Amino acid sequence: MAVGKEIRLKIQSVENTRKITKAMQMVAASKMRKAQDCMRAARPYAEKVRNIASHLGEANPDYVHPFMEQHDAPKVGLVVVTTDKGLCGGMNTNVLRAVTAKLQEWQGAGLQTEAVAIGNKGLGFLTRIGARVVAQATQLGDVPRLDKLIGPVKTLLDMYERGELHAVYIAYTRFINTMRQEAVIEQLLPLSSEKMQEETRESGTQLDWDYLYEPNAKSVIDDLLARYVEALVYQSLAENMASEQSARMVAMKAATDNAGNVINELRLVYNKTRQAAITTELTEIVAGAAAV
Repeated sequence: MAVGKEIRLKIQSVENTRKITKAMQMVAASKMRKAQDCMRAARPYAEKVRNIASHLGEANPDYVHPFMEQHDAPKVGLVVVTTDKGLCGGMNTNVLRAVTAKLQEWQGAGLQTEAVAIGNKGLGFLTRIGARVVAQATQLGDVPRLDKLIGPVKTLLDMYERGELHAVYIAYTRFINTMRQEAVIEQLLPLSSEKMQEETRESGTQLDWDYLYEPNAKSVIDDLLARYVEALVYQSLAENMASEQSARMVAMKAATDNAGNVINELRLVYNKTRQAAITTELTEIVAGAAAV
């Protein structure tokens, strides 16, 4: 039966695909646990340094760091954090859709964009749309490494320090839970007081922040803001990696389940075809015997 043979080959092909997706699901589940542990370990430090930097923006220090100054420049810096590999559902699509909307908003305001791509998917997207990519970092592996990130990001930081950028933003995927990840675009520079204003609204009290610096304000604030940028970039990559493994595990599980459904449907079609062929042969035999 030529038709039956073709269906058997399709069933075998889908079964091979299901084995691959099942293996990828198990690998992603194993990596997801490590990525989530790394992400959760970095969160408290990142939140604390973000709060301190936000409070510092509302304080009155003797020394004003360039990262705390507002610039009236015609350009905006954007760090786009994506994955190096695909097969992780709509995770990259969601963050790149948010980036597209932001780029259109800036273009409408007459602002140009200087971009840094972290991850192959973001690099390919920015190249296709013709964005100016001033630095890139790809093939980062499964564990976030700060030494690979600081170089490309520092390109934008130096441009902001020279007054060439109006602001610097970072786009990444925030990990909510295994089934949900959220694309976000946060402002890195200048220091934003949105976090402090949110805390003020929640508490219903107005807080005034001021600090004493030892040995001096310049050395303390310089080191603090350097750690601030490093912590937020590292945390963004850690969140993105945890989201990647979770999204890939869910996507591969869905692919495995869909492959099982396709196999069941193909087997049903194969059995019906085989039964029809047998019935036809029996009818021909009976008709031939009756004719004799």
